[in-house]
Amino acid sequence: MTYGQIAALLGEGYTPRTVGFVMHSAGEEELPWHRVINAQGACSTVRIVLPANRQQGMLEHEGIEFNAQGRCDLRRYLWEPRAKQTKPSATLFKKQR
Repeated sequence: MTYGQIAALLGEGYTPRTVGFVMHSAGEEELPWHRVINAQGACSTVRIVLPANRQQGMLEHEGIEFNAQGRCDLRRYLWEPRAKQTKPSATLFKKQR
């Protein structure tokens, strides 16, 4: 999933950035934070987690493949919740104001 997907599921007032802050403040044992990436298919934890490539390494260990730019193919790996969405998934990546 992406931070934007989670923000859209939570509803009004939530942004991808807010989701990121909350996820990265939670303990690793309670939340699989490493499975949430940005809308470009890349890890956003470079300045937050040490070592900088830790999230990507964890995902690669789970079988996720990244290209030379550090992005995975969201068409292949993006997880969509089973709950029916009211709008097409393209709106999950809408920029927040």
